Amino acid sequence: MKLLPCILPFALLSLSVGAYAQHDEQKSEAPKSGAQITFEKLKTLAGTWEGHLQTTPPHPEMDGSIGQVTFRVTSMGNVLMHEMKSSARPDDPITMLYLDSDRLLLTHYCDAGNRPRMVGKMSSDGKTVEFEFLDVSGGTQYGHMHHAVFTIVDENHHVEDWTYMEPGDKPIHAHFELQRTKL
Repeated sequence: MKLLPCILPFALLSLSVGAYAQHDEQKSEAPKSGAQITFEKLKTLAGTWEGHLQTTPPHPEMDGSIGQVTFRVTSMGNVLMHEMKSSARPDDPITMLYLDSDRLLLTHYCDAGNRPRMVGKMSSDGKTVEFEFLDVSGGTQYGHMHHAVFTIVDENHHVEDWTYMEPGDKPIHAHFELQRTKL
């Protein structure tokens, strides 16, 4: 009877690993949805990227600054984490991309203190994923991220366009042309 408390955690772990493997096999048998195909395409961006930032309307303190973007596939392949750093700003907002049933969602953990969510769809040419605003948690008194577009040019180049809504719904567009620096 003393052996049961020692064996029980290992037995439960074995069952959960077995269930995960079975779930993974079932996932691979079913045809992939548009959201799944799009998510798999975005996962090819895993690695580190660098490029210059341009804003519209111009923000001289940010324009021309060097941005570094890192994508990392995490959570057993269920999440793509996007981290952005810039020579113009000390922050590094985090964005998580993930599947929710038949939707591709993006949650942006913004330095404005909120968490906007957006729904993504791939363009008909299969190169661009556009994320439309869904909702936001947290206050918007400092503004919020409202729109994002990822365009995959080739395996070593991609473009990101982000739209931030300042208070009063004044948009600022940020454009990054990024080049892969490492996988």
